[in-house]
Formats: sequence, structure tokens, C-alpha cells
Amino acid sequence: MKLLLYSHFFAPSVGGVESIVLLIASGLAGLRTAAGPPEFEVTLVTRTSAADFDARSLPFKVVRHPSLIRLLRLIRSSDVVHVAGPALAPLILSFLAGKPATIEHHGYQAICLNGLLVHQPDRQICPGHFQAGRYAECIRCQASESSWIRSCMNLFTMFPRNFLVRRAAANIAVTQHVLERQALPHSVVILHGIADTTTELPPAPSVRDSQRITFGYAGRFVSEKGVELLLDAARLLKQEKFDFEIQLIGDGPERASLEKKIARYQLESCVHITGFLKGAAFYEALGNVHAIVMPSVWEETAGLAAMEQMMRGRLVIAAQIGGLVEVVGETALTFSPGNTEALAECMRKVLRDPSLIDSLGRKARARALDRFAHTRMIEEHANVYREALRKTKG
Repeated sequence: MKLLLYSHFFAPSVGGVESIVLLIASGLAGLRTAAGPPEFEVTLVTRTSAADFDARSLPFKVVRHPSLIRLLRLIRSSDVVHVAGPALAPLILSFLAGKPATIEHHGYQAICLNGLLVHQPDRQICPGHFQAGRYAECIRCQASESSWIRSCMNLFTMFPRNFLVRRAAANIAVTQHVLERQALPHSVVILHGIADTTTELPPAPSVRDSQRITFGYAGRFVSEKGVELLLDAARLLKQEKFDFEIQLIGDGPERASLEKKIARYQLESCVHITGFLKGAAFYEALGNVHAIVMPSVWEETAGLAAMEQMMRGRLVIAAQIGGLVEVVGETALTFSPGNTEALAECMRKVLRDPSLIDSLGRKARARALDRFAHTRMIEEHANVYREALRKTKG
């Protein structure tokens, strides 16, 4: 089967979508038929420039920045098209070419102009204005971030996107929460699958006597990730004379405001920002982190970072929101989103009883091995493509 994978973002860009797309493409390229040859001939199309990334070692072809004409030719020569997010160009061309398209929803772009389901004027979770036909509210929401003209243009593009998404061969939701929130036809849940890297990377550290416990955050510094809430909780714990450390691993537009808050709260001795790290430097920074904190205030679709840390046996402290709470289940310490005191209480539990780090970490790893296996994700995607092609031929 000739499969075209379209992902606007891909390596060397770093992020959750890029990671999952790479895993899917590599895994599918490795599947074999009963007779022995590869079952899938995979071509990955992206708008991300190569920079210094060498794709020649990948087991699939990578096409960057194709013209619309070339993209159409690639789609016409494919049996099935997989789109990472409801991007209009590949969906329109697949529809015109009569090719079955499957869409994997890593965000909420199919039902929300900003893709986050966050009502920007008040920073609250959106109740579903676009789905309810309250388009004026959608425009007002977008206009708080950009111009009214751009907001109207974004709204206009939502209608063809919604039309095409509803006619997709399959809408792949990355959690049950996403499936229910979007309520799209032809939907199926395929949980993310990640590799078990414990043989290559050091496991989460155990706590030794009198050792300072380190909490960590890894990701982008953007408002919807709730990093400021972690600093607010740290301030409470510092006032209560707890001894701890926080590593903020990442970067983003909120960094300056976070640095100001660290200074204002006088947290310089216990809170450290590493900046953006990747590869060995990233894992080295995580090496001393005992618990990872995910204080998101938006409805995370899945929480790939939580899965990765659970696979390594690390305790996760997570907001009870979106697909994130579905991912961690009962193996994490959870708190109400946006609630500083509730987050601080989770951290207090760890500081008062460090044994939670190992006990919940073991449960987290067992859950990750059971639910987030890489091979399971690949086979479930392959089944979706097989079914899409079967229906087209039938």
C-alpha cells in the first residue's frame, strides 16, 4: 500500500506531533506482508525545512515544501492519505483526487479557531462556541489575539475544514476525551504508543536520605501549559519552609514573565530555568528530577510528555483536565486545573512521603507498558488504513 503521511511540522522541529509522526512512519515502514516484502511504501510530506537534519537514514521518503501541483501528484499516486491535524490543502486535494483520507487529531482545529478550545478573552475553557453555531463569539475570541480581518478569515476556513473532516475515511482521536469532545463521524481512538527507552536512558532517580527532592516541568513556556501555577505553588511551599528544587526545562514566549515572577517570589535558590534542551542535554537535565509536573490549564489532547515519563517509571503530578487525566489514570497525583493550593498539596504529599516517588512510579511504568506500546499503535493505524482502502475498492 502506498501511504502518504502529511505533517505540517516534522524533524528537525521538536514537539509531540513531530515525535508521533516519526514513530508512525518508521513503524509502518517496518511492517512486512506474510510473503516478506514491506506492506507500506511510506512518503512523508512536510512544510518544515530540513536545516541540518539528514533524512537519508530514515526508512521512508521525505518530501519538503512541495508545490500544490506536486502535492496533488503525490496524493494521486497514493492509496491512502494520513493527515496529522486537519490541514486544508492535503484534505482538499485528497477529496478532489478521490483518495481516502484519515485525520489524526492532535489538537482541536476541527472545532476551534485557535485549536486549543480556550476562550482567549477570559482564558477559560471554551464550551464549544463553533459547534453551537456561535460564530460571533469565535470571531471575538480570535480578535483578542489578532485582527478582526484575520479572525473572520480563520472562521471562513473552518467551514470547508468541517465539511472535509466529516467526510474523512477515519477521524483518529488520540484519547477517548478527544473523540467525545469533537463528536466527529467515523471516529476511532488510537492511543499514542512510545518506545520503551529504559535500556538506553537512565530511569527516574530514587530518593536517598536527606536528598533534596526535585520537581520538573518539561515543555513550552506558553500560558495554556500553566507553568506560572507551578511557581505560585512553589511560593506557598517556600513560605512553609519546605526544602525542594524545581527544574523548568524549556523555553517560549512566557519565559520573561516567569523569570520576573521567580525574582518577585525570591525563588532563585530553588527554581532554575535550563532553556530549550534536546538529546543528551535534555535527558541529563531530567536525570535528577524525581517528579514531573504538568499543570496545564487547557484540555490536553493526550499528554505525550506524561506517557514518556511514566514509561521511565517517574511520578507524574497532573492537572485533572482533558486527555491528560485519562492518560495518567490512578498512577499519578492529580489536582484541579488552575488550583494553586491543590497543586501545592500534591507536592507536599511527595515532600512529606518520598516513598510515593518509587511506589507510584512503578505503577506508572506498568500502566505505560500496558497502554502505550509502540507496536500496538502501529498495528492499529495499519488496520485503519487497510479498512479505508478496502472500502474504497469495495
